[in-house]
Amino acid sequence: MNLRQIEVFRAVMLAGSVTDAARQLHVSQPGISRMLSHIELQLGLRLFERRKGKLLPTPEAQALFAEVEQVYRGVARIDERALALKSGHMLALRVLASPSTGLEMVPRALAALGQRFPAARIYLEILAARDMVKRLLSHEADVAISTLPVDDPLLQSRAIGQWTLACVFPKGHALAARRTLRPADILKERLISFSADTPQGRIIADWCVRHRCEPNAQIEVRAGQTACAMAAAGTGVAIVDDLTARGCMTDSLAFRPIAGAPSFDVFALTHRNVAASQLSEVFVAQAEAELERLKQPA
Repeated sequence: MNLRQIEVFRAVMLAGSVTDAARQLHVSQPGISRMLSHIELQLGLRLFERRKGKLLPTPEAQALFAEVEQVYRGVARIDERALALKSGHMLALRVLASPSTGLEMVPRALAALGQRFPAARIYLEILAARDMVKRLLSHEADVAISTLPVDDPLLQSRAIGQWTLACVFPKGHALAARRTLRPADILKERLISFSADTPQGRIIADWCVRHRCEPNAQIEVRAGQTACAMAAAGTGVAIVDDLTARGCMTDSLAFRPIAGAPSFDVFALTHRNVAASQLSEVFVAQAEAELERLKQPA
């Protein structure tokens, strides 16, 4: 029996007559009668006894109907599962984020995702770019947001926005009087620097070379959050990415954009050989929107 034959047979069993079954299926009565005859001929079974305009199902029909109902319950479960998946039930998203994007941008994107899919399970871990690559390649994560480019043939990288450099300093510092800072304004201050082997250290070092300046650095750190904490404590000013600057704001810290500072892409990374889930696609779109929102003036 094909699906249409099963549908007609079930309708007749439930309705108890050809007329009511035809009305239920929105087809003609003769069409239903022909289909029943064809089913009986095909199966070699008498399924109904026709008595005074009524159809009385035979024991064979009752036995067949029990199997048909199991099929329909299975179809109903498939529909229920599809609706559940659409709303996020039984779905999970494993997200990796670089330290700066994990302060504000990614959490906001995940908060919006959680509101749209309240039944979904969401995992977030903050990692360096090299560790993100390992997790994605081993299928231990679904998507990563990185502030550094990644060159791997198995990973797909899409730019979703940009970050730039900003200067953080203690609240009440003289630099707060300016809306935008020039390199000369910053580099004459006591600077909290980054270790030369860190991505921030290399970027800032290149920037200083281009401006032919030698920063007055007393304290060296390895992370933007540490630089912000030191600046808030009054040990100096620091050049950090603007995502970290925004994410680390407290009553003790302020920041200003730097005129002419270079911009760098923020990337969404996924495995090329894995189809993106609905959760992943919505999250990346939301992350892109949050990044754009953070760039808007307060």
